Amino acid sequence: MFMSRYLQMRHKWFTRGFRLVTESLYTKKMSYTESPAKASLCCEDAGAHPPPTFAMYEALKDSCQNNATFFQPDDSENGQRLYQGFMTLIDHIDTVWPLVDHVRRVAPLYDLDEKSPGNGYRSFVSVVDSCILHGLKLSRQVCTSRDALLFRKGYFVKEIESCGQLLASLGTCLHHLHTLLSWAPPGDLFPTEPHSPEELFSQADTINQYCFYGRCLGFQFLPSMRGILKGISICMAGFSEAYYSHGNLISSVWTGGQYLIDPEMRARRIVNISQSASVEFCKAFWFLAESEIMKRVPSLMSSTVAVNKLITIPPEPITVTTTEGKEVTVLPPTVHIGLQGLNVRLISVNKRMGMTGEGTSTLPPSEGVVFHCHGGGFVAQSSKSHETYLREWAAKLNVPILSIDYSLAPQAPFPRALEEVFYAYCWMLNHFKEIGTTGKKIVFAGDSAGANLIAGCTVKILSMGLRRPEGLFMAYAPLLVSFIPSPARLLCLMDPLLPFGFMMRCLKAYASPNASKRDDKQGTNNSQNALSNATTPVDSNGFLKVSPSQEGISEGPSSFEEVSPSDLAELQAHKSGSERRKSSDTTISAASLQSEHTATGVTPPEDKSQQYVSDFLERYVLDSDTDSEGRRIPVIKPNRARDESHKEAESENSSTLVGEPPLVDDFESKEHKKRIKTRISEAATGIMGAMSSRLAYITGSNTITKPTQEDLAVRTNLDALIARSPSDEFIFSVPRNPYLSPYWADDQLLNRFPPVRILTVHLDPCLDDCVMFAKKLKRLGNVVGIDVLEGLPHGFLNFSLMAKEANEGSNLCVERIKQLLDLEAAPAPTDTNHL
Repeated sequence: MFMSRYLQMRHKWFTRGFRLVTESLYTKKMSYTESPAKASLCCEDAGAHPPPTFAMYEALKDSCQNNATFFQPDDSENGQRLYQGFMTLIDHIDTVWPLVDHVRRVAPLYDLDEKSPGNGYRSFVSVVDSCILHGLKLSRQVCTSRDALLFRKGYFVKEIESCGQLLASLGTCLHHLHTLLSWAPPGDLFPTEPHSPEELFSQADTINQYCFYGRCLGFQFLPSMRGILKGISICMAGFSEAYYSHGNLISSVWTGGQYLIDPEMRARRIVNISQSASVEFCKAFWFLAESEIMKRVPSLMSSTVAVNKLITIPPEPITVTTTEGKEVTVLPPTVHIGLQGLNVRLISVNKRMGMTGEGTSTLPPSEGVVFHCHGGGFVAQSSKSHETYLREWAAKLNVPILSIDYSLAPQAPFPRALEEVFYAYCWMLNHFKEIGTTGKKIVFAGDSAGANLIAGCTVKILSMGLRRPEGLFMAYAPLLVSFIPSPARLLCLMDPLLPFGFMMRCLKAYASPNASKRDDKQGTNNSQNALSNATTPVDSNGFLKVSPSQEGISEGPSSFEEVSPSDLAELQAHKSGSERRKSSDTTISAASLQSEHTATGVTPPEDKSQQYVSDFLERYVLDSDTDSEGRRIPVIKPNRARDESHKEAESENSSTLVGEPPLVDDFESKEHKKRIKTRISEAATGIMGAMSSRLAYITGSNTITKPTQEDLAVRTNLDALIARSPSDEFIFSVPRNPYLSPYWADDQLLNRFPPVRILTVHLDPCLDDCVMFAKKLKRLGNVVGIDVLEGLPHGFLNFSLMAKEANEGSNLCVERIKQLLDLEAAPAPTDTNHL
C-alpha cells in the first residue's frame, strides 16, 4: 500500500512538472508585453490570411481551454465559476474575432495618409487587442499559480468574469462600428446623411459601461497612466460623496475609501455620475486642479520662469489695422454677462526689454510669441491650472506665452469665450512691446476646448481681414461641436477622464445651454454671419466696424448680438475715463461658480479651533444647489475673494496695462463679508462635529455593525436617481456655425489657413475631428501635419509631470511649435531672477 501511494505521488509530481515545463515553453514562445496594443500597428498586414494578430487570439483561447480543463473537475463554487468564466471567454473570442477582423482590414482607408496612421476604427481595433492581451495575462497568471497552496480563487473569479464582460461590451461596440461603416463612404469618419446617436444605439444591444470602470479600468492605456487614471477615478467617486453628502466632508472621505478596495462599487458610482450628475458637478470636480495645493505644484516641480503675471485688459474699444491698411474698431465682448475685464497670463523664462512692470532688462524682445488657450471642456480650469506644461514650454521655446483666461460656460456660453479670445488677440497686436516681443512670429496654441477656440478665432481673423498667425498648433481638438456619431466618439463610453455624460453636458452647456430660447435668435444671427463672402470687414460681421477716424464708438452689433444704447454709453464712459468697472476674474476659481446668496443672520462667535479651520476654508464655502430631482443639496463652492495678493503665489503679480486701477464693486461690501464668515463658521462647525462623532464612534465600546439600507441610501443618494439612457437629455440642436465648429468653415477660408500642426492620441474621443479637419486642409493644398500618440488619454498634457510618456508628448508639442515659429536659435537665458 505504501508503494502504491508512492507511485501515485510520483506520477502526480511528474505530470505537474511536465505541465509546468510545457507551459513555460509555451509562454516563452508566445510572449506579449503588458503594454496595450498599438493602434498604428494593429492594422499592418491586415490583408494576410490570417493576420499576425490572429495568433494572439488563438493563444488566449488555448490558455483558456487549458484552465477550463483544469477547473472542470473542481466541485467548489469558485472552481465552477472559473470553469464557466474561461469557457465564456472562449465563446466571446469566437464572436468578436470576425467583427474586429473586418474593421481591421478597412481601418487604413480612413487615415490621413500612410505616414500618419490614426482614426477611430484603428483605435477600437487596438482597444479590442488590448483586451485580449489583458485576458491573456490573466489566464497565464492562473496557469502558473493555480497549483499553489495560497491560490486566490475568489480573486481570479472576479478578474476573469470582469474580463469576459469587457470583451462582450467591446463586441457590442464592434456592432456599432459596422453600422457606422454602412453610414459613410470609405475615407469619411462622419456619416454623410443625418444620423443621431439614438439611431446608432438602437441598432444593437445596450453597452455595459460598468466593466470599463471596474477591475479593468485603464486596460487600454500605458502602464504609467493606469495608476494615475485609477487614482482620478477613485477621487471622482469619493468627491461625489462630498458633493452629495450634505456637507459632511469627513464622513464622505471615510465612506469614499470604499472605492479604493471595491472596484465594482466604484464602477457603479462613476457610471451613475456620468449619467446623472449635472455640469456643475463636472465643474466642481475639475475645479480641484485650481486648489491652493495644486497651484503650488508647478512652481515646485516645473521649470522656473522669470515672469508669471496676470494682466487685466479693461473692456475698452480697440483700434487695429487690417491687411489692406484700413482701421477698424473692435468692441469689447458684452454677450451673456456684459462688460467685464479680461485676464491674460504672461509667462516668460526671461525678463525682456519693454515688459511692463519688469524694470530694466538688457535682453532684447523675442521675435516670436505663443498665443495660448487652455482646455477644460469650455466649463472649467484656467491658465493657472495649465502651468504644469506652460512653464516647460516657455523655458524650451524661449519666447513669451500669453494665455487667455476666457469666461466659462454655462454662465458664459458660446460665443462669449470666442469673443474674448478674439478681443485678446486684437489687444496683443497693439501691445507687443509690453509682453516682450516684436511680434514677428505669432503661433496659436491650444489644447482641447482651447484648441477649438484658437481655430474659431483664426476663422474670425481671416473673415475680418486681420493679420493671421504664422501657425496653429492644436492638441486633441474638438473641431466639430455636434452630436454626429463617429467611431472615436464611442471611446468616451470607456474614457476615465472624459465619460460620455461629462462630454455631452460640457458641449451642451457651451453650445446650446437654452436651446428653446436661443434657437431663433441665434439662427438669425448665424445666418447673418455667413462666411462665404466675409473676406473684408463689414458692419454686419459683429466684431468689427470700419472706422475712418479713431474718434467715437462703433455703433455696429457686438459679437452676434446687438449692442444696446446703455452698452454704448458705458463704452463711451470707459473711453473718457469718467467711469470704471472692476475687472472680474473669469476663471473657474471665481465668477463661474458664483451664485446669489442670502443673509443667514447674525454671525456666531468663533473659537480658536474654528478660526483655524476658517482660515483653511478661506477659499471654499458651502452653498446649496439643486439636484436632478429638484432637491436642495449642499455643494462646495469657491469664495469670490478679489484680493490678488491672496489669490496669486508670491512669485506672481498682476497689473493693468490700459486705464486706471478698477474700482471695487459691491461684492466687497461688509454685508457680503458677514455672510461669507457665517458660512465658513457653519462649515467649520459641521466638519468639527462630523470629526468628533466619527472619532467617538471609532473609539467607543459600541458593537460595530454594518450600515442599514437606509443609511446607504442616504449617503449614496446619487445612486438612487432614476436610471435612464445617457442620450435622453442630449436631444437638442447645435447651430452649424464655423465659429463654433471650425470644421464647417467653407473652403475659401480654410484655404487661407496658416500651417497647422495637430497632435492627438489614439484613445481620444475627438480623434476623428482632428483627422477629418486635417483631411480638409490637405485636400485644399494647405500645409498640415498630424501626430497621433499611443496609450495616452485626452488631456495628457496636464500629467506631463507625472508620467514619462506624457512628458515626451509635451516635448513633441514643443518641437512642433518650434517648427511653426521657424525662428533661429534664441540666445541663452542671461537673467538670474527666476521664480
